Amino acid sequence: MEGQERGVRAEPEPVVVGLDEGGPGTGRAVLRTETLLVLALSLGASGVSALISFIGSLTKPGGLKDQAATLNGSYAPGRPWLDLAWQLFGIASALVPVLLVAHLLTREGAPGLRVLGFDRSRPWGDLGRGALVAAGIGSAGLAFYLAARATGFNLTVVPEALPDVWWKFPVLILSAVQNSVVEEVIVLAYLLRRLDQLGWSPTAALLASSVLRGSYHLYQGIGGFIGNMVMGVVFVLAYRRWGRVGPLVVAHALLDIVAFGGYALLAGKVGWLPTP
Repeated sequence: MEGQERGVRAEPEPVVVGLDEGGPGTGRAVLRTETLLVLALSLGASGVSALISFIGSLTKPGGLKDQAATLNGSYAPGRPWLDLAWQLFGIASALVPVLLVAHLLTREGAPGLRVLGFDRSRPWGDLGRGALVAAGIGSAGLAFYLAARATGFNLTVVPEALPDVWWKFPVLILSAVQNSVVEEVIVLAYLLRRLDQLGWSPTAALLASSVLRGSYHLYQGIGGFIGNMVMGVVFVLAYRRWGRVGPLVVAHALLDIVAFGGYALLAGKVGWLPTP
């Protein structure tokens, strides 16, 4: 892993076992199909779901800001242990596509998620860079959300609506980490690697990753789409420069932990934070 800090890391070419070059199942065709399937099983499907949800919000009487988008809600109100079981199941099952990506990378001859810079080789560097990115994006993102909601382009985002039980904050932290790992490994690092291997230009790959990131946040409204698309551009540029997804996983996790925990602590207690 030496030398990764200087520019973009050189990555091995994909090795597809058992495929004849130039045949009906060329390596490029297999990679294209693989990428579509991974997205269909994960955040690509979430993008379609978010679009349907957004259309429903647009066609519902009343403005967008009078509707709510809940990110972490209860699965079994009034039954805390059953609710906890569902929460943990949802978090664990959402990580399965990341394990699939690790498997597919290993099959092509790469060292799993390490080739994307998702490992423990540089914990302090990843933590420091991630914290800086989170600090820069966090305040700007909050200001943009408040402006988008005030102008009617966004639903009222409710980061958490969990009961006041002992596992509330641990589950919110786990949910934030799960979100960050799934999104940054798949939509940032894995997708960019595959698009590079498929011959896409850096600009086209940046747009594809950023638009996809915005698409599965569309259920929050136009503001959620635009804000996350801009965040996607920043994350792509940072990943290209550092050659590691670790700092971006850290940044995303910190952003979500602050959003989820901050809402739990401040909702209804400060006037500037919108609530349903």
